[in-house]
Amino acid sequence: MTHPPVALTIAASDPSGGAGIQADLKAFSANGAYGTAVLTALTAQNTQGVTGIHAVPPAFVREQIDTLFADVEVDAVKIGMLADAGIAAAVAEALERHRPRYVVLDPVMVSTSGHRLLEADAVAVVRERLLPLADLITPNLPEAGDLLGVAAAQDRGEAVEQARALLETGARRVLLKGGHHTHDAESVDVLVGEGTGVVELSAPRVDTRNTHGTGCTLSAAIAALRPQCDDWHTAVRAAKDYLTGALRAADTLRVGRGNGPVHHFHQHWS
Repeated sequence: MTHPPVALTIAASDPSGGAGIQADLKAFSANGAYGTAVLTALTAQNTQGVTGIHAVPPAFVREQIDTLFADVEVDAVKIGMLADAGIAAAVAEALERHRPRYVVLDPVMVSTSGHRLLEADAVAVVRERLLPLADLITPNLPEAGDLLGVAAAQDRGEAVEQARALLETGARRVLLKGGHHTHDAESVDVLVGEGTGVVELSAPRVDTRNTHGTGCTLSAAIAALRPQCDDWHTAVRAAKDYLTGALRAADTLRVGRGNGPVHHFHQHWS
């Protein structure tokens, strides 16, 4: 590209800076994209948990998106926490009108600390309205099970089956993240869909408790990199390598007393 791509995150705020729009904007910048943001909710949270969620009215979420697209040429969109069915529908309606080139959907449902971040009635809206609009969805194992209404996959064979099942719901491509298989020495993700076939992407599992915002960071990095890469496989592989580096450097940060953030700028800070 002759200019840095413009990436948009549609997600919630995390005051601790490790997840949500704060993590997305850091990942965009670290991977060579100019970051923009539309807020779906405010959260009260830190590295130890979420204590409150204040959702933005759906009409104002829609207005933020429409106003941005009226002026800014957006190259890629990353969708994160949507909170409720009204917000999910508003985002779907806006994206149906604007049709950005690349859309990465991270179906954020439960926080690392176990707090529910997507109301139950919103899951159907995500599945029926947003999955068909996404070029790539990036669920973890519990999220994939939630979207399909089944138990989370217990091994790689089941993970491939569930990734393929998600394609049948309307998604073009699925990156099913295997990080919850903590008994494995390698963290293996499964990429399936248009133009990719079935690809396993592995990386050494990093021994750190500072994993807050890993899903947000990975999906944002993919959105930032896709306009700069020739295909989805290349973008996903580069994003996974970036996240592995951010995890390896996470313990050099000192943020909070719980599950701290990954180091988004590990490649840039000495």
